[in-house]
Amino acid sequence: MLPKNIDELNAVRDECKSLVMKRASLSAGAAIVPIPGIDLGADVTLLIEMIPMINRKFGLSPDQMDQLNPQLQQLLLVTITSIGSELVGKMITQQLVLQVLQRIGIRVTTKSVAKFVPILGQALSASISFAAMRLIGNSHINDCYEVAKKALLTNNPAT
Repeated sequence: MLPKNIDELNAVRDECKSLVMKRASLSAGAAIVPIPGIDLGADVTLLIEMIPMINRKFGLSPDQMDQLNPQLQQLLLVTITSIGSELVGKMITQQLVLQVLQRIGIRVTTKSVAKFVPILGQALSASISFAAMRLIGNSHINDCYEVAKKALLTNNPAT
């Protein structure tokens, strides 16, 4: 269900930002493990879980959107398209997550190479992992916030 007012929308955003920080910390922890590929697998798993959670909290999961009236569905789809989001209101798959990670590919590659430099490299890898997860998560929160805010303002112009 979409947030009913701006205060509820802001509370959802704050809750999601906290979720992103926790997941980014887990990603950083996985990056410290000196086994090649485990960090990428952890990032994919974390994103496959986190993105749908954020969508649901904003009332923008595919199931929630299917339950809305057709006019509101259309408004949401137009808004999602106009902001260029690939993740809002979509079924999140491993392939979709890998595409998002490819866009920040330089960071992922640097993280993988840095891991093999003892201690300092692992710290750098963890920092990059944390930053990349936070970037993806917060960007998605901002997209969801804009879509939900547009729906809220359209349905309740006085809000």
